[in-house]
Amino acid sequence: MRVAIADDGALFREGLVMLLRAAGHEVVGSVPDGDKLVALVATDPVDVAILDIRMPPEPDGGLATAERVRALRPETGLLLLSHYAETHYLMRVLEIGTEGVGYRLKEKVAGVQVLDDTLTRLADGEIVIEPSLAKRLVERPAGGAGPVGALSEREHDVLRLMAEGRTNNAIAGELFISAKAVEKHIAAIFTKLDLPGDPSVHHRRVLAVLAYLRARRIDG
Repeated sequence: MRVAIADDGALFREGLVMLLRAAGHEVVGSVPDGDKLVALVATDPVDVAILDIRMPPEPDGGLATAERVRALRPETGLLLLSHYAETHYLMRVLEIGTEGVGYRLKEKVAGVQVLDDTLTRLADGEIVIEPSLAKRLVERPAGGAGPVGALSEREHDVLRLMAEGRTNNAIAGELFISAKAVEKHIAAIFTKLDLPGDPSVHHRRVLAVLAYLRARRIDG
């Protein structure tokens, strides 16, 4: 897979380059700011661009750069990295697009297997959300109040994995249940949360869950 990196931290960039090469990926370029990344992908397309959310040319330059890359190269996967799992960052990331987009913590991708899995999912057009943030977003409210509180423990687990952008088969593997059981749980979740959409369509399902989370105005 062809990958480009934009991060104003030289040591982190070098570490990512080593991890990517160890996983067998081709690092097309490693640059310190968004302008250089845009110039790079304009002349040399990549499968995935990895960007630091907080980098030049502005405090949240990675987000602005990601928008520019998506407009220039809609087929390019985008992985936004941060030191913190912030809900407002997630919502801004999802405004950029809902396919081939990810938001993960820097410390969590500091391993070949996790990084490789994340890039593969992005290249396949999935949404990849930091698991700790997804879990926080769908955390059962105190006292079990609200629509999420009406979900069973298993439905809650399925919703959390849905919010991470996991496919039906991935959810089934994670929870050690059948894909058919996952479909039934998803149908029940949509009914209880009064959310429209066909649970067999991955992106529509994720969009519906995230729309519900956005409506809750959860502040990370």
